[in-house]
Amino acid sequence: MIGVEMQKVLVADDDAVNRDVLGELMKPEYTVLLAKNGAQTLERAARHQPDLILLDVLMPDMDGYEVLRRLRADPATEHIAVIFISGLDRPEDEATGLKMGAADYITKPFNQTVVMARVALHLQVVRQRRMLERLANVDGLTELANRRRFDEVYEMEYQRARRSGRPLSLAMLDIDAFKQYNDRYGHPAGDRALRSVARAAAKAMRRPGDLAARYGGEEIVLLLPETDAVDAGEVVAQLRASVAALGIAHEASHVAPVLTVSAGGATLDPGKPESPAALFEAADAALYRAKQAGRNRTSWCATR
Repeated sequence: MIGVEMQKVLVADDDAVNRDVLGELMKPEYTVLLAKNGAQTLERAARHQPDLILLDVLMPDMDGYEVLRRLRADPATEHIAVIFISGLDRPEDEATGLKMGAADYITKPFNQTVVMARVALHLQVVRQRRMLERLANVDGLTELANRRRFDEVYEMEYQRARRSGRPLSLAMLDIDAFKQYNDRYGHPAGDRALRSVARAAAKAMRRPGDLAARYGGEEIVLLLPETDAVDAGEVVAQLRASVAALGIAHEASHVAPVLTVSAGGATLDPGKPESPAALFEAADAALYRAKQAGRNRTSWCATR
């Protein structure tokens, strides 16, 4: 489907004929990956993160049960759904697979229609689970990441920056005179204005690791991994210009005739004793200075 990424299915079977049959069966609807043994299955599962694995039980180097055990033991692959496809058709064989955490068990010789139906069913469950996970991490009004998601990513990126010695920049944005905007134009208009600013923030996040999140009220926080103070300041400056260019009238503002934002930021110096809370407090203090200096401007703390 146009604009929708195809789900990935990994077919793992030591029999080349079975691999080819299942692979060709899946190709029209899914992105197909192939593996001919247990070790290859584990490597490709970790590297490609398929949505579903069709896994043969009887393989020479490592049987499917052991492959599943290792998949479940690895945090990078523990979530991947697995359907066993096996020539072992005893009820106790099926029970063993299901007790180990397989999503389903199909016996050989398999019926292609049944295989496709079960694959479609389990991939639908995967899509629904991911949608729920996404909703749990997204702010309902702005559709940016929510505070919960920001806290998770921030902790991870902070620790990664300390290990790698690479910079990490954090910026906080606050819409100027937003209370007065709501008082003048009403809360529905305020919600629309906040969504417009959020869209501008999302567009400013151009690299996969960049994150814009709604932190609370009209505050938006930007997380910029591997970005020094100079480059982060440019990102924030461009974002502030983009918000002003929206031309959202704000007659109640003492700052400008249109909606504007103030920003404060800080950049981690990995060589200095630091904590996630301290870096966040430095960015918050810089935002306070920007407001005290008249708003519609950026204040930055390069190190802490």
